[in-house]
Amino acid sequence: MVGSADLLPAVRQELEEAQSLVRNGSYVEPIGRRLLTATGELAQLAGWVASDAGRYADAQRLYLGGVSAAEEAGNDSLAAQLFSSLSYQIANVADPRDALLLARTAVTGARRATPVVRTLLLERVAWASAKTKDRDGTLCALDAVDDTYEQRSTGIEEPEWVYWLNRAEIDVMAGRCMIQLGAPDKAEPLLSGAVATYPEGHSREVALYLSWLAESYARTGALDAATATLERARGYAARMPSTRTDDRFDAVEKLLPPR
Repeated sequence: MVGSADLLPAVRQELEEAQSLVRNGSYVEPIGRRLLTATGELAQLAGWVASDAGRYADAQRLYLGGVSAAEEAGNDSLAAQLFSSLSYQIANVADPRDALLLARTAVTGARRATPVVRTLLLERVAWASAKTKDRDGTLCALDAVDDTYEQRSTGIEEPEWVYWLNRAEIDVMAGRCMIQLGAPDKAEPLLSGAVATYPEGHSREVALYLSWLAESYARTGALDAATATLERARGYAARMPSTRTDDRFDAVEKLLPPR
């Protein structure tokens, strides 16, 4: 709900303050673990925002710095989340084969991951697999996502940083994977159903997901629907600028007739 360019300085300041406490504070071991965990969580947030702003090298440094903090805290789930977030960036802007290796490593390393955390890590495996055009690997990972998500329980405490992962987000990822695998007809119902659940205030998410819905229309030949949906997406993006949405719009525009 706040643009990445505006949000990044605030997140980085919070991260730097936490890092300063870790370096200069005096505390007992349990407090140290909590400080290191908070540092790792802030590094993940800062890395995500930096990536959304197109500052990929900064994002990578932030993620890897967060891994160090998470490992020192003994929090393997958080370390896996940081590696997995970096994998997602690499899948989008670099070699997806490297992303897939990193995503699988994150799953393997998260020995104590809760069901929703494991679901998130498996989603990143699915996306990297789709980007490498590994159909069987993608479908296997998406099946594992569904199975693992069903294992969640009110009796299992999940970390706060998976608050956003729900069925709609899972459907969006599945739809995106279907587009990557050349099955846009299977993507459309997943994406349209998910987008309908998002409140209008979530401008960035709605803009991004509408761009994928527009691509599913374009790739099935429904060009009028694709054009209209892309225009809707641009309207939302105007409220919340993002390098990621800009890149998505450029990709979809190439599939449409010249205006």
